[in-house]
Amino acid sequence: MRIVIAEDDALLREGLALLLRAEGLDVVATTDGPDAFLSAVDGHEPDVAIVDVRMPPTHTDEGIVAAVEARRRHPDLAVLVLSAYVEQAFATDLLAGGAVRLGYLLKERVGRVEEFLEALHRVADGGTAIDPEVVGQLLARSRPDSTLSRLSPRERDVLALMAEGLGNTAIAERLFVTEGAVHKHIRSIFAKLDLAPDDRADRRVTAVLRYLDDTQRR
Repeated sequence: MRIVIAEDDALLREGLALLLRAEGLDVVATTDGPDAFLSAVDGHEPDVAIVDVRMPPTHTDEGIVAAVEARRRHPDLAVLVLSAYVEQAFATDLLAGGAVRLGYLLKERVGRVEEFLEALHRVADGGTAIDPEVVGQLLARSRPDSTLSRLSPRERDVLALMAEGLGNTAIAERLFVTEGAVHKHIRSIFAKLDLAPDDRADRRVTAVLRYLDDTQRR
């Protein structure tokens, strides 16, 4: 796995590189700004980019903008975004461009090495990894009149874990239920959110995007 890191905090940037190299992963470039990041992606064509949300010069959304541009240039690029705290708009904006090979984690998750590496590999393999804290805060801010109010508490639990990027087996293990029960809940979620089978759209991704967007707007 070839990786480019974009992080303006030198300590975190080099710490990430050391961690990943110790795991046998190929960190082909480390950068501290959006322009250098895009140049590195163009030059090295990595499998995964790890990008800080806030980078110079304004430390607002440069990382997200650069990540979206990198994906435009290289559609197969997996992107794992890191943020110091929950920023819902950035999470939904990034996912709106297509929720495959994308992750959004809080920086504190990096210190939990096993969880961080699991999310990195999930994103590299084509999945989605959304930090549980991001999902939890979005869920807590859900509007009373939300479309999600159609869902039962258990269905909301299942959808929240889907938003983290977990598959049916992992959801079953987390909720201590059978995979069959998870499959039944997901079918019910699709029905209640009016997501009919459609070859042009992944209903699982659409449900997660609906969840993230609906909870953000309150």
